[in-house]
Amino acid sequence: MPKDGEGSSSPFVEVEFENQRQKTQVKHRDLNPVWNEKLVFHVNDVADLPYRTIEVNVFNEKKSNNSRNFLGKVRVSGSSIAREGEEVPQLYTLDKRSLFSHVRGELSLKLYLSTKEEVKQVINGGGGGSGGVVSGGGGVVSKKNKKMQQQSGNLVVPKQMGPGLGQENNKMGLGLQNQGHLKPIEPGPGDVKPVVITAVPGPVIPTGGAVGGGHFRGGASNDYALKETSPHLGGLNRNKTSSTYDLVEQMQYLYVRVVKVREISLFGGGDVVAEVKLGNYKGITKRVSLGNAEWDQVFAFSKDCIQSSVVEIFVKENNRDEFLGRVWFDLNEVPKRVPPDSQLAPQWYRMEDKKGDRANCGEVMVSIWFGTQADEAFAEAWHSKAANVHLDGLCSIKSKVYLSPKLWYLRVGVIEAQDIVLGDKAVSMNMVRYPELFAKVQVGNQVLRTRIASPTANRSLSNPYWNEDLMFVVAEPFEDYLLVSIEDRLAPNRDEVVGRVILPIGSIERRFDDRVVVSRWFNLDTHFSSQSDSKAVVRFASRIHLRASLEGGYHVLDEATMYSSDVRPTAKQLWKPHIGVLEVGILGASNLMPMKMKEGKGGTTDSYCVAKYGQKWVRTRTVVDSLAPKWNEQYTWEVFDPCTVISFGLFDNSRVDKNMVAGTANRDTRIGKVRIRLSTLETDRVYTHAYPLLMLHPSGVKKMGELHLAVRFSCANMFNVLHMYTMPLLPKMHYVQPLSVSQLDGLRYQAMNVVSLRLSRAEPPLGREVVEYMLDHDSHMWSMRKSKANFIRLTNILGWFVGMSRLLETLRTWNKPVYSTLFLTAFTILALVPELIIPCVLLTMAALGLWRYRSRPRHPPHMDTRLSYAENVHPDELDEEFDSFPTSRSAEIVRMRYDRLRSVAGRIQTVVGDMATQGERFQALLSWRDPRATFLFVIVCLLAAFGFYLVPIRWVVALGGLYYLRPPKFRNKMPSSAVSFFKRLPTNADGML
Repeated sequence: MPKDGEGSSSPFVEVEFENQRQKTQVKHRDLNPVWNEKLVFHVNDVADLPYRTIEVNVFNEKKSNNSRNFLGKVRVSGSSIAREGEEVPQLYTLDKRSLFSHVRGELSLKLYLSTKEEVKQVINGGGGGSGGVVSGGGGVVSKKNKKMQQQSGNLVVPKQMGPGLGQENNKMGLGLQNQGHLKPIEPGPGDVKPVVITAVPGPVIPTGGAVGGGHFRGGASNDYALKETSPHLGGLNRNKTSSTYDLVEQMQYLYVRVVKVREISLFGGGDVVAEVKLGNYKGITKRVSLGNAEWDQVFAFSKDCIQSSVVEIFVKENNRDEFLGRVWFDLNEVPKRVPPDSQLAPQWYRMEDKKGDRANCGEVMVSIWFGTQADEAFAEAWHSKAANVHLDGLCSIKSKVYLSPKLWYLRVGVIEAQDIVLGDKAVSMNMVRYPELFAKVQVGNQVLRTRIASPTANRSLSNPYWNEDLMFVVAEPFEDYLLVSIEDRLAPNRDEVVGRVILPIGSIERRFDDRVVVSRWFNLDTHFSSQSDSKAVVRFASRIHLRASLEGGYHVLDEATMYSSDVRPTAKQLWKPHIGVLEVGILGASNLMPMKMKEGKGGTTDSYCVAKYGQKWVRTRTVVDSLAPKWNEQYTWEVFDPCTVISFGLFDNSRVDKNMVAGTANRDTRIGKVRIRLSTLETDRVYTHAYPLLMLHPSGVKKMGELHLAVRFSCANMFNVLHMYTMPLLPKMHYVQPLSVSQLDGLRYQAMNVVSLRLSRAEPPLGREVVEYMLDHDSHMWSMRKSKANFIRLTNILGWFVGMSRLLETLRTWNKPVYSTLFLTAFTILALVPELIIPCVLLTMAALGLWRYRSRPRHPPHMDTRLSYAENVHPDELDEEFDSFPTSRSAEIVRMRYDRLRSVAGRIQTVVGDMATQGERFQALLSWRDPRATFLFVIVCLLAAFGFYLVPIRWVVALGGLYYLRPPKFRNKMPSSAVSFFKRLPTNADGML
């Protein structure tokens, strides 16, 4: 942007990294400068580089008073640094320094890490160890500079990074270098030449995964922690407790709605299009014929991208560059609109030609206004930041709300069949055999089979009996059919259908409780006469006895049980009123990892966020080519149970660009996930935090960025919320007629398939990979890491009991006589006055709870790498976790893992055996397996019963406690008689092979 008052600028770039500041030369009176300079910075700790930023500021030098004007700035994350030789030019838009800054232009830079000797000499010699040389390039250049050679060099990178590296290798340089060969992304008055920040590597940060990978830290890191943020939310600034968009930051947009055109004449006979142009951004409508020249399309230009004072609308013939007419608007005259104001009515405007003549150019109907993301046109509008998205991908970048289908359990009871006549294949075998009849039930792609019916004394082989219940998952509307077939197993993998019946699912009875369903007989259709003849042979005698019902009293589990977001039954008649409202503002993300490579843009990410709670799925719009996207979209859910979880997933959109360097995959890539349990949130409090997006890769745990959310859980009646804590978690039918664990696992997999199939039919579709990730489809898979993590969780729980036993042992050994004396006195009082025991215990627990109120958690829980045992996990265990099922690894690796599993399972087997041994010893007290031991125990019980009858229980407890807490000098170091007697009892281990 010109800043010298004469239509030009004399720019230079100043780069700051870790208190090291350097600048380039000044390019006098040049709005498209090219520096081609390299700046080298000393890096103290390479492992910490991804958590640092590089500040790049562009200034205009004023010779008159030796001052400078601000031209723009760029902040680059250290995580985008690549190895030398792999650096990719990055084009950055110059950002404002404050709200009142006026900047324009783009800066092209590249970053790389280097350990070359000449770089070390610059750092150690010329730079004094802390400085260096930075190369910067500039915004727009002339054609004569297009052939400038880029600087490059050889790089030797060590294979591993660790404490064994020498001190010399840890010294690294960070450099900036211009790339003169890049083409402009948005053409301006000249050719755009990116300025590239380059960085120079020694010990390389392990990346892995997609392009750029993520951050890998061997130990605990504060960067994995939850961070509280302070966004400028709309509701907080207006001192309102609730409004439509009070949990997001307002984003200003210029909206242009182009409706239709009239009274124009074409040069040829083609279609007409309208083109909306604002600075370097240009949006084009769909093509329509002149007879029906109506577009009714809305274009949204972000206010941050506005670099012109006027917006122009051109009407063109399909294949011609010349326009038929145009109309333009001064942005200073555009009105503002804030919902709930009604929409601005479009008006007819007379167009003009190139000479400004309005005589024969026709009219176009347009409306234009400034608004925010709360505008009704926001969701369906064309956005300026998606200008490079191809037409086929425009649909996939819009924000949408999806609803999961209403799922039902279908229970089919196959009771029996009568007068089954064997098929032609069985008869043609000419051998004496017993028919092996079973029933196969199919709903869509779900298939279940009963057992093979066995003959009984009162039933013949032609009247098989099963009486088995089979469960399926179906969704409304019921489009599938229930197919029940009776089949005869002739040989392994060879079955013959001897009869079948087809029933529409919509005609099946629905029940909402545990009442008995009336069974019915159905005639079997037996039209399989021979292998080559398809004539129908009707046998009216064959029929089957079925009991089928649609179960509305269950909740169909499609999520992992521990992360359920909804526990209501299927039948809406059984729903209770909602108890609260959950409001979520999906603000944005920061420091995302590049997930793909694009020509001319390098590593980038096209990210969108998906949130799932109950039946409602929301998907934000896709922010294209941004590692710090901002969505600022707000959504609301009704809450029926506070003990539920809302899940957020971040994904990279693979349908945006057809010309990606890395290929065009149809599956969207996972970036990370966040879960928030509603019961951990305080009522009516707005939580604004940056949640770390942690992903487990074969190379370790990586931080893929941060997701910024604003969450508020509000309720009108606190009594209703507290009452929910006394209610069963699942509906009544789960307890009256419970389903087995294996049934629930199979039904959950089928439910996930039904949901993913239904959501993939939406427009735009929500991919199966997204549904699987949000529903945690792989949570049941074996993982050595998860096993260790769960074992650590168990030991943490048992640690409380261990701590109490250690405390008791400390009091018992009288290492602290004062505490032991106080404890002994309190014990004696409670033993002699037992009425005080329960009140004292309850009072102590209440006092402890009140005391801990000060140290209560202030933030919602988040993904914990230490709890997940993800920081110190062995690389081979990670590789095993990411292995396919069945395995795809070599036999040697599988053998090694099997031996390791045997070793771990052997230790678990020993622990389980020891626990069983102790239990069997208790059983042996009265089993007379050891007659002498049982005799002694019976005699002792008789004597003890007589003694407890004579002596009051309080004295027995008091004397027993005093004996147990006696000072050490009155004790014998040998085990007591009772312990010795117990350890001598026999167990069933003697009978094991």
